Amino acid sequence: MIKLIRLITVLLLVINASGAMAQKQEEVCYNPNLVKDTSKKSIKSMAFALMGDDSMKIVYHSPGVRNRVIWGGLVPYDDVWVTGAHDATTLEFKEAIVIDGKTIQPGKYAIFTIPGKKTWTFIINSNWQQHLASEYEQAEDIIRLQVKPKKNTHTERLQYFIETTEAKKGQLSMAWEKKMIQVPFTIR
Repeated sequence: MIKLIRLITVLLLVINASGAMAQKQEEVCYNPNLVKDTSKKSIKSMAFALMGDDSMKIVYHSPGVRNRVIWGGLVPYDDVWVTGAHDATTLEFKEAIVIDGKTIQPGKYAIFTIPGKKTWTFIINSNWQQHLASEYEQAEDIIRLQVKPKKNTHTERLQYFIETTEAKKGQLSMAWEKKMIQVPFTIR
């Protein structure tokens, strides 16, 4: 019965999201790497997960590699990056989560990173209504965490994942080109 309720909840969220997106005439894609890639535009995408009684979603624009140099090229090292394209990538959840020992209250936030050659800074920022990183203010950061990127198989379009590992544990992941970052979290 609980699984049925969760399934119905997910379907309603998808229907509501689809309706809202239809009004904006922009569809949301759940896996931009499964879409026939004929566009040079960044695809509006979403990662979504149910964990216990909580739901979590990441909404972002997914740029493509398209034979470009990504790290240290299109995405410069040591600069704040929106970690997607266009508007800030958003992270939204309904129960408090803990990342690196810090409790983050329920709400909607922006995800930024500062890619480095060996270490990245993962950032959750309170101002989710931003375009690119032009309006970014470090004073609005909720958390900054050092993460080491991992080598990954080629991912043509940037993609986020919300992976659940246990009942109240999971990780946020982002993969693009041949790199992946992962940030573990716990639901409070």
